[in-house]
Amino acid sequence: MNDHQLLRYSRHILLDEIGIEGQQALLDAHVLVVGAGGLGSPAAMYLAASGVGKLTLVDDDTVDLTNLQRQIAHTTARVGQPKVLSARETLTGINPEIDIVALQERLDGARLAELVLSATVVLDCTDNFATRHAVNRACVAGRVPLVSGAVIRFDGQVSVFDPRTGTQPCYSCLFPQEQQFTDEACSSMGVFAPLVGVVGAMQAAEALKLVMGVGQSLAGRLLLLDGLHMEWSSMQVARDPGCAVCGGVVLPL
Repeated sequence: MNDHQLLRYSRHILLDEIGIEGQQALLDAHVLVVGAGGLGSPAAMYLAASGVGKLTLVDDDTVDLTNLQRQIAHTTARVGQPKVLSARETLTGINPEIDIVALQERLDGARLAELVLSATVVLDCTDNFATRHAVNRACVAGRVPLVSGAVIRFDGQVSVFDPRTGTQPCYSCLFPQEQQFTDEACSSMGVFAPLVGVVGAMQAAEALKLVMGVGQSLAGRLLLLDGLHMEWSSMQVARDPGCAVCGGVVLPL
């Protein structure tokens, strides 16, 4: 770490729990952010500002006027542009010293597995169950921790699914992939703009903690936010031994 980086990240380095070693871990890390919309925008912005050395952004969508109410990585002038390119421009403005890879594609199968395996941590910032389950399966198979967030109307949730120990639940333990869950789209249900910022920032915080190995993650817990009353609640999530994704996986401790 050079003198310029020591100054840029000095407020992290001052924290005893982080120090130079923790900041160096961030600089050496690769975080995969799937989704560059409401959640992906604040999450990626904080990850970039914090000095994550490599950020890979994946989204196949383009910026729409209706996105601008909450997707803060994008601007009016970029309506019609690919979201990943718009977000990369914003992140480069925040921190031009990190590597930002923008992929305008929908991940699945071998391509998804390849990117997950190259990552230190994965953030699921998507808005549909099919993609969430695909990302979860890849993370379980690759033993890569997953930070998941979701927001609709005035409700938000965030959790961590960490397959590295072999004892924690995966996303499918909470929302079994064989069950039919209805996707609730912002376009039809609406969403309170600041809540995606709150949850996206929390996803970034959990990802940074996982990379640096500090504190206690949300693995095994689901945080729920009632934005109308601004009340948080927490529920325990147990691993399902019959889970179709992780139930039959035996991992060494």
